[in-house]
Amino acid sequence: MSDRFRAFSFVDRILSDDTGQRISGEYRIPDDIERFLATLDRTTDEMREIAELHFLPDAGSRLMVELAIYTMAADVALRRHGVETNCAHSIVADIGWNLYHRMLRLSSLPARILSRDPGRRLRWTIRALLFFPFRPVGAPGYETRIFRVGDDLHTHFTHCPPQSFARIASMQCEDPELLEAFRQSWCLYDWPGADVIASDGERGHYQRPHTLSTGDQVCDMCWKAHASTQRFESNGTRQYGERNV
Repeated sequence: MSDRFRAFSFVDRILSDDTGQRISGEYRIPDDIERFLATLDRTTDEMREIAELHFLPDAGSRLMVELAIYTMAADVALRRHGVETNCAHSIVADIGWNLYHRMLRLSSLPARILSRDPGRRLRWTIRALLFFPFRPVGAPGYETRIFRVGDDLHTHFTHCPPQSFARIASMQCEDPELLEAFRQSWCLYDWPGADVIASDGERGHYQRPHTLSTGDQVCDMCWKAHASTQRFESNGTRQYGERNV
């Protein structure tokens, strides 16, 4: 059971509790890992009840919301065991990025093998991901407008099931930090993720002026064939673009 969170021992950071004191040593999240995992299990069940997965229209939406359930549950469990809020957000975001990075490397592998052109790699990979798991079947599943401008691919999402779940969970639990934990992880992965897919040694293959989780009406994504200097989300605070991806 504890293998699920063995990744915590590889998080390279100074942890702090809700009083600002440093938490040191492996598996000090909390001192009793089994007690923490019991809290995680309970919180996961709570989140799954809120998610109502059976109402979602397709397997891709259900899979993404299931992953978001564990994101939210892990963040809540850490904070219930005394980890400071921003520190909890960072831990969850880092672990999620490690998993997401591996997923993108695998899903973009065919395009990276078949073409050396970063624009083609992005377009082919994103279109494959729009077949599964992000297939736009309409709300309450994913809903997006897809179009191309030159070599760039645009996906303007107006409904995102995991974001909707995080927002509802935040409201029902009266815990705004749930939505913030989602934003600091899921919503900030796209910048370095696009660079992983393009795989040309450059940064800046992604742009998104607006974001659903910050209250905007759309995630107006642009997957840029040619890298630009605009690498980070204008309203973001966690900058994954500086990571070694």
